[in-house]
Amino acid sequence: MSLLEVKQVNHSYDSKKLFKWKNQSNKILIDISFVIEEGTCLGLIGTSGAGKSTLGKVILGIQPPQEGQVLFQGNDIYKADKLTRLKLRRDLQVVFQDSYSSVNPRMTAEQIISEPLENYEKLTVGEQRRRVIELLERVGLNENDLKKFPHQFSGGQLQRINIARAIALKPKLIVLDESVSSLDMVTQSLILQLLSELKDDFGLSYLFITHDIKAAFSISDQIGVLEKGELIELYDSKDQFFSSKHPIVKQLRDSILAEHPRFRTLTTKAN
Repeated sequence: MSLLEVKQVNHSYDSKKLFKWKNQSNKILIDISFVIEEGTCLGLIGTSGAGKSTLGKVILGIQPPQEGQVLFQGNDIYKADKLTRLKLRRDLQVVFQDSYSSVNPRMTAEQIISEPLENYEKLTVGEQRRRVIELLERVGLNENDLKKFPHQFSGGQLQRINIARAIALKPKLIVLDESVSSLDMVTQSLILQLLSELKDDFGLSYLFITHDIKAAFSISDQIGVLEKGELIELYDSKDQFFSSKHPIVKQLRDSILAEHPRFRTLTTKAN
């Protein structure tokens, strides 16, 4: 049994067309199907408007799809009973792009990381504090950061706190929705390294949603390409991706800049 199975998911939003009574259906997701196995990472690449974030919300149980199923640990997350959904929610966590809007600015780092522990665990005050310190240290921070507020951290540090909160309950799957895209290149590299280490240490699975091909390949076991709501292809290796003849994949490849600025060129292609 796969950890996550998305089966023929379709979703659209209705929008009223100017000066017309009839609504238009804007298709966001079209017949999406894929699986994520335990201990693996699926990188989902797509440009802005491809439907990546909507798909993430569908998988997290936030946005019910109009058609299709999302099976997590064999359970349909939209048809499961309340107790089953509570258990599934514990095993399914998320880290969003904007680290600052993902937290309450009036809460300390200790309070932020403690939230899921208070909801699901029955720990004494001392046990909870020790667990939070362990989590802080695991993501590269320390006990001195316990009482700090979000505005006292850099973006990268606060994202580490969001990651600590996400792994607090030792979940099975974490949805990473553009979780490194707002960070500078050095911080991004450090966070990706941390995510890879946590994946190995805790046996985590990831859905890594991004527009950054290089970031996706640094952490993913499999790559999916989403374009205009359709999952056009899945690749099991970098070689498969770079040898694909699909025009959308070719366009994505062409958008990758060379590693060093001296080798970068700006060209406009007729095709």
